[in-house]
Amino acid sequence: MSQQPPGPRARTARGPRRVAAAVLAVTALVLAGCSSEDGSDSPGSDPSGAHAGADAPPLKPLSESVPENLRPYYNQKLSWRSCGVEGFECASLRVPLDYDEPGDGPDDTGHSVRLAVTRSKPQGGGGKPKGGSLHVNPGGPGGSAIDYVQQAAGLAYPPQVRDHYTLVGMDPRGVGHSEPVECLSDKQMDSYTRVDQTPDSAKETDALTAAYERFAKGCKKRSGKLLGHVSTTEAARDMDVLRGVLGDKQLNYVGASYGTYLGATYAGLFPKRSGRMVLDGAMDPSLSARRVNREQTAGFETAFKAFAKDCVGRSDCPLGTGGVSEAGEELGDFFEKVDRKPLKTGSSRPLTESLATSGVIRAMYDEGSWPQLREALAAAKKGDGAPLLALSDDYYERGPDGEYSNIMYANPAVNCLDAPPAFSDAAAARKAVPSFEKASPVFGRNFAWAALNCAKWPVKPTGEPHRIAAEGADPIVVVGTTRDPATPYRWAQGLAGQLSSARLVTYEGDGHTAYLRGSDCVDSAVTSYLVQGKPPKNGTTCH
Repeated sequence: MSQQPPGPRARTARGPRRVAAAVLAVTALVLAGCSSEDGSDSPGSDPSGAHAGADAPPLKPLSESVPENLRPYYNQKLSWRSCGVEGFECASLRVPLDYDEPGDGPDDTGHSVRLAVTRSKPQGGGGKPKGGSLHVNPGGPGGSAIDYVQQAAGLAYPPQVRDHYTLVGMDPRGVGHSEPVECLSDKQMDSYTRVDQTPDSAKETDALTAAYERFAKGCKKRSGKLLGHVSTTEAARDMDVLRGVLGDKQLNYVGASYGTYLGATYAGLFPKRSGRMVLDGAMDPSLSARRVNREQTAGFETAFKAFAKDCVGRSDCPLGTGGVSEAGEELGDFFEKVDRKPLKTGSSRPLTESLATSGVIRAMYDEGSWPQLREALAAAKKGDGAPLLALSDDYYERGPDGEYSNIMYANPAVNCLDAPPAFSDAAAARKAVPSFEKASPVFGRNFAWAALNCAKWPVKPTGEPHRIAAEGADPIVVVGTTRDPATPYRWAQGLAGQLSSARLVTYEGDGHTAYLRGSDCVDSAVTSYLVQGKPPKNGTTCH
């Protein structure tokens, strides 16, 4: 539900080096209840037109039986082949481009979309695992489930989980190895990420809005009709097709960050087909785009304060040794200096304010990145912007060869379709800046303008904020981290309060998501549920 680039959005772990993080997620936001000039911070008064919480309409479940015109998709047979990754095999699944007009089935390529799927091979060459399939999605929207399952989950998940299930990953429509959304060339993306995200004049404001418009037009030109069919609801329906094709009566699922929104949507549409589900780093589907962005802004402020508190206690802290507030002011001064004069990086790409900000944001996802951020900021203060640029490139998933993954294209494509835009124009974004800055003096201005990116989107939104009850579903475990920057803890509380069978597990700690990030308490609760079917007690708190 985030509304980005450039700016925060949901991130995913891409390989073993980030296995513990499982997912990184992002958007931009503020605490509801803060006041603002437009009065939009209180529930039910968001001028974007979407009400939050109890005012949001319920998500209605679909029919418990498979419609006749969709049966050809549910009855297709997958042809599994070697992926070139030890222990995994791959296949392609075809699903309707438009579920209202599914055509004649998988062979009707004019009406269907190809989705890439991977699954783990049985451990030790044994038969089908007792638990059936465990579907995994690392977040985004736009994170590759295939890359995550093959490179991270296949190594990091506890042996008892890997023995009990076949791990399954499917890249959602528009993402990664499936038919991907495309928007810009790599060189165009380099230029796009450098655009000033905190305009100081009418000229800079026009440049930013023009960049958003070029980005949107590029997506329309390069992605065509697919751009209008990459919603979360459609992705959830795709998961049910895969469930049926694999022969599972219920969908067992672990979703992180945006993956919680996808999983909750599945549970809301197909409650009786929902099996053991874990939603880690939860999103609240009842919030409008503007509230999501502002509340995430506050989440990153919380994460920065935790980083700053750790930093100022060190003699070599590049943000001084005064206090947390002073560290924030120091970082703000640094951003202003880079805005006036970008730093050299030893390459043709200088470190601009926007790139510096995304580099800092990247490190907020995982406290394990704090040492790297301290070193990068120290180098930047000496005039070397290369280490901070490296963090920014990691955030944007830009490879050493200058090639970008499609996450920053899929992310706004899904978000701009799932909900009405946070702001209709630049004037609305500028008016909201004070409320964003109140939520985060460090990141507020940047996040406010980042939330403008859906204003000129070429496809009208098909979704709206809604509540998900999933009446009749098996227990659903919702996990929230108290100082999570990208998916604030209150979102986990919000989602758990909607789901009729939710069991909320709280991790009092830092970083984005909690499962497999160092808490034996969280890991034990989730693993026991997945393997033994024993859901944790609602209200379980871990440290």
